[in-house]
Amino acid sequence: MCAKLGRELPGLDYPPFEGELGVRIWRSVSQEAWNLFLEHFKMVLNEYRLAGGTDVASNVFFDQAEKFLFAGGASTPPPDYVAPRG
Repeated sequence: MCAKLGRELPGLDYPPFEGELGVRIWRSVSQEAWNLFLEHFKMVLNEYRLAGGTDVASNVFFDQAEKFLFAGGASTPPPDYVAPRG
């Protein structure tokens, strides 16, 4: 049962990263929800102009993963987000 989508869906094959949160995601989140989070995080990186691989980006990544996948707090775009036209 996917914690994010509330349906029985295929899960991840392995934890997406080390640590307690990575294991929690592996046990509780579907591959579909994880893919949605990755797309969300790309938007966050771009909107806030964060450089991937930096400590700041890593901290934002873990915070957003927790909120998006489990707390529902990051399911909407950041307040200043402007959707691309096209």
